Amino acid sequence: MPRPLSRRLLTLALASALAVPTWAQSAFAPFTVSDIRIDGLQRIGAGTVFTYLPVERGDTVDSAKAAEALRALYKTGFFEDVRLDHQGGILVVTVVERPAINKLTLVGNKDLKTEDLLKGLKEIGLSEGETFNRLNLDRVTQELNRQYNNRGKYSVQITPNVERLDRNRVDLTINIKEGKAAKIRHINLVGNASYTDEDITKGWESHTSNWLSWYKRDDQYSREKLSGDIEKLNSWYLDRGHIDFSIDSTQVEMSGDKKDMFITAGITEGDVYSVSGVTVSGDTVLPKEEIERIVAFITPGSTFSRGLVELATESITARLANIGYAFAKVNPVPAIDRDKRTVAIDMQVQPGPRVNVRRIVFKGNTRTADQVLRREMRQFEGSWYSQAAVDRSKVRLSRLGYFESVEVENEAVAGSDDLVDVVYTVKETTSGSISAGVGYSQLSGLNLSLQLAENNFLGTGNRVSMAVSRSTYQKRYDFSFVNPYFTDEGLSLGYNLWWREFDYSSYNVAQYSTNSGAAQAFATIPISESDSVSAMFGIDTNEILTVDGSTPPPLIDYVNAVGNRTFHAWRLQGGWGRDTRNDYFMPVVGMTQNLSMEVALPGSTVEYYKFQYDIAKYWPLSQSLVVKTAVNLGYGDSYGPDIVRNLCYTAPTYTDSNGDGILDTVVPGPPPSDPCLTTSTDYDKTVTATGLPFFENFYAGGIAAQGKVRGFVDNTLGPVYVSPSGYRQPLGGSMLVAGTIEAVFPKLFDSPAARVSAFIDFGNVYDGWDNFSAGDLRVSTGVALLWRSPMGPLSISYAFPIRKKDGDQVERLQFTFGGQL
Repeated sequence: MPRPLSRRLLTLALASALAVPTWAQSAFAPFTVSDIRIDGLQRIGAGTVFTYLPVERGDTVDSAKAAEALRALYKTGFFEDVRLDHQGGILVVTVVERPAINKLTLVGNKDLKTEDLLKGLKEIGLSEGETFNRLNLDRVTQELNRQYNNRGKYSVQITPNVERLDRNRVDLTINIKEGKAAKIRHINLVGNASYTDEDITKGWESHTSNWLSWYKRDDQYSREKLSGDIEKLNSWYLDRGHIDFSIDSTQVEMSGDKKDMFITAGITEGDVYSVSGVTVSGDTVLPKEEIERIVAFITPGSTFSRGLVELATESITARLANIGYAFAKVNPVPAIDRDKRTVAIDMQVQPGPRVNVRRIVFKGNTRTADQVLRREMRQFEGSWYSQAAVDRSKVRLSRLGYFESVEVENEAVAGSDDLVDVVYTVKETTSGSISAGVGYSQLSGLNLSLQLAENNFLGTGNRVSMAVSRSTYQKRYDFSFVNPYFTDEGLSLGYNLWWREFDYSSYNVAQYSTNSGAAQAFATIPISESDSVSAMFGIDTNEILTVDGSTPPPLIDYVNAVGNRTFHAWRLQGGWGRDTRNDYFMPVVGMTQNLSMEVALPGSTVEYYKFQYDIAKYWPLSQSLVVKTAVNLGYGDSYGPDIVRNLCYTAPTYTDSNGDGILDTVVPGPPPSDPCLTTSTDYDKTVTATGLPFFENFYAGGIAAQGKVRGFVDNTLGPVYVSPSGYRQPLGGSMLVAGTIEAVFPKLFDSPAARVSAFIDFGNVYDGWDNFSAGDLRVSTGVALLWRSPMGPLSISYAFPIRKKDGDQVERLQFTFGGQL
């Protein structure tokens, strides 16, 4: 039925009103512009308006020209309203400016970072100082809703608030109520007759709620995660021979309150196919038999697996890449026999040109010199490309400890198909630590300390450390320098110089003090990519200061037996180390081993040796879980004859202090003498210096001791001397046994500079091998945080001892800052 005429006229009138703004509805007669006046400007200069206005003096303006001018000014986005008029020959442009954004504030966003949001808002013109356009605000609201919906948060509420200010400004606040992500309540697969839902979805990122969901957050719905899981579903069946597998439908339903999600996928499994044979064709470069051996793990008669085919493809590509064919391609072509349910696979090799490396380029090393990176390269310029060498070079860069991340890519050289540039992109990070402090306490008085350690001094790769510390219990001056590439072959050379005046009782060790100094030189020689041997030679002096009545008698007897409070040593140390970790600070795979033997050479005041072996291995169980196992062993003893002395002591005398006829005051005799005095008050005491000197003992307990057993006070485990008053003084021991089993969660934080772990520590020290007992091992468990802060690594732990004995000193919260952890 035809539309009534009146309705059609009304429709045309409305369309005209929308298409032509109010300023153009009343046309004016053409006139020649003698001058132009701009009214209503506040922030924008008249020159800016003239730049965009397509009218000049002398132009003739009619309705069409006026409409063109108005469109041009509206298009700038500067104005809310524009009107044109004329007074005689003067064109009058009246504008209402859009307000400027004075302040932009985001409130309530937790899932999306403020910095990322502000950066995105700026790209669409919504930032402080820019002109405010409400259309942009509507676009932002829609985009934020989309991003939160992708994260499964469908109840998000985005509420912009615009506050008008004077001088045509606004404060813009975007209030965000993120709400909670919708939880997956049920996943239903329809059509899987051969496998259970649990087996199929085991590797999915999307799951219904389980006991680990608080950590993995795998029960929170996400459109991106579900897309990845659907692809995993397809791969799962293809890896089990279901060539004809198909996903017929995928449905996601949401509850009315937008809190629960229900996922359903309809599938057709199809039959299982087996492999009838594998052939290799094309230009294999290497002997065809060698390539066939690479893919021999796919045997005729076995169930077809797309994963195994991809592994075979990658293996051939990697083998060719190692001999220069960086862009080799392998196309697996299946020949499907649906009647016999078999697949014949032809691996078609396309090696491409053999590639030579033109240049190795480094990017992002704003601080570290190119030569420091270049000496770690195992891929060389001007040689054939090798994928293994490129990958090994990346690992070596990562293990330096100078970079937060290392990425590598190949860039083809324009105009040449047989040249490539290898580009390593690094992100610099803190390679040292600094700590300074000023404090005061009744016990130690004023404390002043400054410690500097830099593993990449001035970007040269040299390691330099200095420490100055002064307090009532310590004076310390240390300097160390290491050049890890003293020679081009990788010989490392360095030296240590230090002087320390130390009161050990302030460090939970027996009450005695030392004045010690040393000069040492050491070298390290690499013997393979992961192994090195080292040697150190030095001379040191150590003056032991004891206090009668405070220092444990066994320590005083040892010093008296030697007959000299100053110990000199010619020290020689040899060692072997292996490091196969993939990263210096945050490894997830690989291991470290260190074996060292230290000897105080003949001619030293006391002749002894120390042996120490440390091993740590990282077991990557998944991207979210890495298990670290570590063991520390130490042992020391003397190798020369025991030092035995028979000292003579003068018996103490007693006096009557108050004249009451009672001897009540003890007057100690003079110090022991040798030879004995010939008086009736003398008595003999045999003292012996044997075993490892007490000042070289191992210690266990705490976060920073050699035997790290967190949850116990530093250095307090093992043999102790208990005074008659019950005061406990740790003595350490000549034998150390300690270790840890640690579950590291590298994905718990988005930042690669932080990680959380749960651990079980065990360990103790013993007075010699004969006193070792596994039953005396202390055990603790807890959680730890390691953060690679801008000032150096920070480690915090909270531990509970689960095996301890009476007298053990417990300290649950512990931390250490700076140095390698």
